[in-house]
Amino acid sequence: MATSISSSSSSFPSRRSNPRPVKTLFAASCIGSKASAKIPMPPINPKDPFLSKLASVAAKSPETWRDQVSYNEHRPRRPPPDLPSLLLHGRIVYIGMPLVPAVTELVVAELMYLQWMDPKEPIYIYINSTGTTRDDGESVGMETEGFAIYDAMMQLKNEIHTVAVGAAIGQACLLLAAGSPGKRFMMPHAKAMIQQPRVPSSGLMPASDVLIRAREAITNRDTLVELLAKHTGNSQEAVANVMRRPFYMDSTRAREFGVIDKILWRGQETIMADVAPPEAWDKNAGIKVVDGL
Repeated sequence: MATSISSSSSSFPSRRSNPRPVKTLFAASCIGSKASAKIPMPPINPKDPFLSKLASVAAKSPETWRDQVSYNEHRPRRPPPDLPSLLLHGRIVYIGMPLVPAVTELVVAELMYLQWMDPKEPIYIYINSTGTTRDDGESVGMETEGFAIYDAMMQLKNEIHTVAVGAAIGQACLLLAAGSPGKRFMMPHAKAMIQQPRVPSSGLMPASDVLIRAREAITNRDTLVELLAKHTGNSQEAVANVMRRPFYMDSTRAREFGVIDKILWRGQETIMADVAPPEAWDKNAGIKVVDGL
């Protein structure tokens, strides 16, 4: 029985005896013929810098030019940058979080970098922040975070444009008012609010430490009142009076209080209204009309 089985199995070819079937050999021969064939060169157009680069790379390494250069010139060749970097390229600093140490570090570094790049071009600061507190009023950062950004703004040589989008509360409202005179803007439905600094949670601190923190909060309040009075044009007594309780302002009320200068209705209509007419541009450029045409 074993002999008949062995003889019958030997009469049929096994798969191991033919490791390269006919289909595999045919495919290999096709691949070999394609590899030996000459790769077509791309057309050369001296007026097209992309095709010229493509032709030079293909001439140097005809086997790998397809992997080195892509026909699509808009295809990214490196990972895209993050959003703050893209905004920084347009000289825009966006404050969209509460003023915690990480946010302060980034904002101050961006302001210093933009001044180093060009001390004459303006810097645009867009603000949507609740300051050093959260929406429910709980303190998330020390008041010095807002003062650090403020001091950095005051040290810059550049003109600073501030724009409130969403909310500018507490220390963020101070940053909004600290922009260059005439360059402080607010979106129509944005909100601004000034309030007294909050005492951080004391926890299980001794009574003497709680008293020290309370004195520090009063000092920060007096500093905030002084700076807001300076940039809004109001007296310190008036600012301190409205800061007894949270003082909310819409765009119109913020302009009346002196926090901003203009409201951005539908983008830039208010700013574009201040642009000189074409006749004034021609006159300043020295262009004169020769005839009636």
